Amino acid sequence: MKVAVFGASGATGRLLVERALTVGYEVTALVRRPAEFPFGQRVRVIEGNAFDADAVRRTVDGADVVLSALGARSIRREDVLERAVPLIVSAMREMGVRRIVALGSAGAKADSMKRQAAYRRWIVHGILYRTLLKWPVASQVAQWKILSESKLDWTMVLPPMLTNGAGRGSCRVDGEALPRGAARIARADVAAFMMQQIESREWIGKGVYIAW
Repeated sequence: MKVAVFGASGATGRLLVERALTVGYEVTALVRRPAEFPFGQRVRVIEGNAFDADAVRRTVDGADVVLSALGARSIRREDVLERAVPLIVSAMREMGVRRIVALGSAGAKADSMKRQAAYRRWIVHGILYRTLLKWPVASQVAQWKILSESKLDWTMVLPPMLTNGAGRGSCRVDGEALPRGAARIARADVAAFMMQQIESREWIGKGVYIAW
């Protein structure tokens, strides 16, 4: 299996690369600073960023599946996903690559917020999504729209707050909204779930909420 990874140098992206190598996959990673990438000797590295169409094409070329851990790095207004995801989708179409598993967030699927708001414990989260996390969530909503209109075999994984601690090796999964009372999940468990989707067809063309 040949895997292309975007956002490979980020916290979740590094976990995806590590897991892919552990199971024997061939990995191509797009990174801005190869000298700082810990897996540089074990993967095919493409130097560049996800806003460079040529670098994106070279990363996707030859892949069986694309994994994306791209996302905003701050609460300020950013357009990482709005700019990068269309380039990835275009490259996949050009190269004949069908499968993409992308990291999203629990606020990406706008209609699910109505259901979540029905739970009293989600009132605070709803306020956060509309205020402090307004721009990161807007970017994820944009990614949802791009992928859902792509006609690719896409899956968008939708966790709540990510933590950097040890994973539990399990999570709750829901196709409609975050499981009741869910608030966080370790990146390790998110990466494991994303890896499981590579050869699974259960969530193709869908978003899937995961949490502890």
